[in-house]
Amino acid sequence: MIQIKENISLKPFNSFGIDVLAKQFCTVRSFNEVQALLEWNKTKNSPLLILGGGSNLLFTKDYNGLVLQNALKGIELVKEDNEYYFVKAMAGENWHQFVSYCVQMQYQGIENMSLIPGNIGASPMQNIGAYGVEVKDVIESVEAIQISDGAIVSFDNKACEFGYRESIFKHQMRNQFIIVSVLFKLRKTPVYNTSYGNIEQELMNMKAAPSIKAISDAVIRIRQRKLPDPTKIGNAGSFFKNPIIPTVLYNELKKAHASIPGFAVQNGLHTKVPAAWLIEQSGWKGFRAGDAGCYPLQPLVLVNYGHATGVEIFNLSTQIIEKVKVEFGIELEREVNIY
Repeated sequence: MIQIKENISLKPFNSFGIDVLAKQFCTVRSFNEVQALLEWNKTKNSPLLILGGGSNLLFTKDYNGLVLQNALKGIELVKEDNEYYFVKAMAGENWHQFVSYCVQMQYQGIENMSLIPGNIGASPMQNIGAYGVEVKDVIESVEAIQISDGAIVSFDNKACEFGYRESIFKHQMRNQFIIVSVLFKLRKTPVYNTSYGNIEQELMNMKAAPSIKAISDAVIRIRQRKLPDPTKIGNAGSFFKNPIIPTVLYNELKKAHASIPGFAVQNGLHTKVPAAWLIEQSGWKGFRAGDAGCYPLQPLVLVNYGHATGVEIFNLSTQIIEKVKVEFGIELEREVNIY
């Protein structure tokens, strides 16, 4: 039975630790509860916000509507063949705990994405990724409930229309579906990816040969050195996407900025430029105004040192975007959702 609470502080439910109120708040733990809540909200016609781990959003004001906290739990090996395990995880499961489970079970494919904050439900929406791997590479299908009528709909990988930190759920189908589970296709025979982000060097430091567990441990060590723990310093991980620009433009920039890093994508026609480098070169690394700041060890991460408001953090992000645009002619895009 659904229980709807009123005027609830969202501070415990967002990793930035922003203290705003939700007009209504309800935690759902089953398909039936999701459908019942959607029916209830039809009569109210309130704005609806689907909340998972709260690690990819920034509240700039109170939410004048219904916040649905997705707490559907469960992990199940649905089937397997000679090459793959097909593992279904419910949307309310914690992402890193799921990765740790798969590492323990020797299901290979997501160990490079260890320690990414958030829940399973956000993984296909954002097409999360790290250290050379994206979740689209291992998703078989996504199960979702349609908000308009409560129908359960399945999307195969192609139907999700994945792109860099993008999916159909973020754009064309935004606010039309509630993701309830994801089916992952994970390898039995490992194919390791150690070429990105100093993983090979970390494995050498650990004196460890590549394995599912060793790569996961290496990624955790790297991330813990570079990124603030959201339980200690409010943050949402990477605040900006790494921009992808035409290679012609990149080559022009390289004439003026010889050290600008870039990674060829899309058959070399475009180049991905690290946003962190652009932000640091623009003078923002370690910047702090009041309790809003740019993390000293990773300028891609904006932080709340205690009592910053969402508006203060948003305004800082706007200043960074404007300065990078002036310096390099590249417009950064926020990865975090703003409310």
